[in-house]
Amino acid sequence: MSTSESVHLAWFKSSYSGNEGGACLEAALAPGTIHIRDSKAPSQAQLTFPHSEWAPFVRYAVER
Repeated sequence: MSTSESVHLAWFKSSYSGNEGGACLEAALAPGTIHIRDSKAPSQAQLTFPHSEWAPFVRYAVER
């Protein structure tokens, strides 16, 4: 997805992100995909997951 396409996504901050700064994630939902980016560097690279891979990714991340 290009940067111009990602501008049209409705980004929201993770419920696990606080207001103290630090490591914050933003997510955006699109048909068939979930997009993740660093809230401090929104124009940088982002991760995109198909819906079918999101739950396995979260389980993996929680275990680490």
